[in-house]
Amino acid sequence: MDELNLPAPCLVVLVGPGASGKSTWAAERFAPELVVSSDRLRALVGAGEDDLGASTDAFRLLEEVVRLRIGRGLTTVIDTLGLDRDRRLGWLGLAREHGIPCVAVAFDTPADECRRRNRERVKRIPAEALTAQLRTWTTVKKELPTEGFDDVLRPAAIRVVPQAFVQAEDAARRQVEAPAGLRFGLQLSSYTHKAGRKTTGEWVRRIGAKAEAAGFDAIYVMDHFRQIPQVGRAWEDFLESWTTLAYLAACTDRVRLGTLVTGITYRNVAHLAKIAATLDVLSGGRAVCGVGLSWFEAEHKAYGWDFPSVADRYALLADALRLLPAMWGPGNKPFHGKVLDVPDTTCYPRPLQDRIPLLVGGSGPRTLRLAARYADAANVFGDVGQVRERAEYLRAHRGDREPIEVTHLSTTLIGTDHQQVDALVNRLRPRNQDPAKYAAAVKAGTVQDQVGRFRRLAEAGAGEVMISLPGLDDDLTPLDTAAEVISAFR
Repeated sequence: MDELNLPAPCLVVLVGPGASGKSTWAAERFAPELVVSSDRLRALVGAGEDDLGASTDAFRLLEEVVRLRIGRGLTTVIDTLGLDRDRRLGWLGLAREHGIPCVAVAFDTPADECRRRNRERVKRIPAEALTAQLRTWTTVKKELPTEGFDDVLRPAAIRVVPQAFVQAEDAARRQVEAPAGLRFGLQLSSYTHKAGRKTTGEWVRRIGAKAEAAGFDAIYVMDHFRQIPQVGRAWEDFLESWTTLAYLAACTDRVRLGTLVTGITYRNVAHLAKIAATLDVLSGGRAVCGVGLSWFEAEHKAYGWDFPSVADRYALLADALRLLPAMWGPGNKPFHGKVLDVPDTTCYPRPLQDRIPLLVGGSGPRTLRLAARYADAANVFGDVGQVRERAEYLRAHRGDREPIEVTHLSTTLIGTDHQQVDALVNRLRPRNQDPAKYAAAVKAGTVQDQVGRFRRLAEAGAGEVMISLPGLDDDLTPLDTAAEVISAFR
């Protein structure tokens, strides 16, 4: 049976008479810490799960636990009879208050089956109590569809997944039935590995060779001089970008090599043109020049560089997008821009490519307008809807130029199956971070999940996806798993 994907976080309310299978179903599909069970709370505050005298206290505690979990944005499964309409509507209202989807799972198990299961229990529900529950259930199952839940589901195969994968299954099926092409780039965002810096060169070489074997079309590196806070700590090992690309050029044969993206304030722009042209010649025509606005103020201060205003950096970026192609072209005519003045644009040897692809990183309207006017590609962030909007924006602002390509960058954690995904999330997540929130941040999903996600991005207008793989230290297994995703688009 196909699985139904629910978005994380969400509230799942189980509804049905005793012995209808609610607790068994929840235990098979959800981690124990996600399930709030009235029976277990009764055992906590009373003499055992069957201590009915502790029910009032157990439900008071249940309501408080649910309130706290929903307030923290945590997926919660409420395992009670769920037959009390006021309680159901209270939980639904709480979910609405915090903007969390809420579904009910209705256990419409035949009465005879419930009674048979109850007879096999060590501690049975009193027969008259079960009969009353079954009678109430006949009314409740008619009420559920009218109560406003996002969905009323039958107990089936259900997973709670990051929002990016909710519609992935249908998209993965479309990829099988009518394959779409998509290029894949590997982004290196960290250089920490277990063997230490003495073997960093060998580690980078192994990554380059294995990325090519896995089917990646390109390798990209971040252009920073110390690690950024979104990835690690400032004192972690971090390699200079264009030097690393030159090394990778000697370690690989096929993949394109570029920056995501060069900070426009970090180098004299004419010098940057020379660096990129040199890489293109030495790599056999595989260079990509990514450029961006330079956002990391602390890095500028640490290295003693000026950090211009946003307006000044935009002016510099606009000039750079015109100067770089001029430097790579024939002749030596001068360039006079708004803030850049280059008397002689001599740059020999010229690149092997007629034009080194210019990729602009950023998703804001002003950045996208510059990309549409001058660049070959725009690297954007966001979900499928945002990618589609930005692709349409670029089309609307490109004028009579050739279409500009849309690329997309994301951190991507890939497991072969659900169990491996969960294990990777728990191994790699920061100690104090909710597993579901970490999974959403790193787009943690199975190979099939990722195929569906990337198919949807391709349908939204992405021509290339760049992925940063968590856990890519001495163990290069993530590249093998990524190869399974890439193969679906070949």
